[in-house]
Amino acid sequence: MHISNERYFHERQRHDLALRMIRHEARTCTIRSCTGLTDDRIRRLYKTYASYMPSAPLRRRRGRSPRQVGFFVRNARAQLESSMLASVFATFGLWRAQSSLQQESNPVGSIEFGRLFCDAYETHRQLLRTADISFEHAWFLLQLLTRNAHLHAVRCRHCDSQYLRDRVNMLRRACPVCALKRTGAQRG
Repeated sequence: MHISNERYFHERQRHDLALRMIRHEARTCTIRSCTGLTDDRIRRLYKTYASYMPSAPLRRRRGRSPRQVGFFVRNARAQLESSMLASVFATFGLWRAQSSLQQESNPVGSIEFGRLFCDAYETHRQLLRTADISFEHAWFLLQLLTRNAHLHAVRCRHCDSQYLRDRVNMLRRACPVCALKRTGAQRG
């Protein structure tokens, strides 16, 4: 009896995380990577959830997940928001968590990582009410940061803030904080 209770508890955790990610309009492949649920089961969960929430329709994202690094540094505002989200990821310890949890084959580890990611994303949305970064873009940003691939953190020589910069692009964009201050001063 005890074994079945534990199994039910883990199944319930996977189900709850999947519903939470569905509310954030996550793609099926992202939900599957955190919960271990099958694609068919995730689609059925979405269909059931959407039928009970007709007042707040959710968009079902289809197609490939975002893969454009330029999205995060396309302008000063996007670069600032990406940098803020990266700071939230660091605060929640997601960079360390993902590398250690990926080595484990235990699905509970990925469920814990998925919960932590949702917490970080929701915190970012609360801090920045006009956030443009979607759940899927945030997921891709974390993957870029943990792989230390195209984006890296740089400290500004003028205002001492940290911000993300593209490693590949030769265009050296200024610190987004300094750039936004300059545009604000020019307008005012």
